[in-house]
Amino acid sequence: MSPRPKKIRHCQCNFCGRAFKPTGTPLTELEQVNLYRDELEALILCDSEGLTQEEAGQKMGVSRGTIQRIITLARKKTATALAEGQALIFVNEDEQA
Repeated sequence: MSPRPKKIRHCQCNFCGRAFKPTGTPLTELEQVNLYRDELEALILCDSEGLTQEEAGQKMGVSRGTIQRIITLARKKTATALAEGQALIFVNEDEQA
């Protein structure tokens, strides 16, 4: 049984570069954590703009539950990268195909 196809997520944000990393250490020497465009969008909408998960879901075209899963994962990745000195690599899923 195959999973349901992934619903299109409408993202307005643009990456400000390809990575966010600690200064003074080359990217090749750092552990890297992928942060996807929908995860960044959810962080911006909920944490920066202060929207509720319901409002963010409406803006992105997905359910509140989906936003909750996305934001939980994005916050964990971001907190881990900051606490452990890892690099956040911005990944645009559209460019991978």
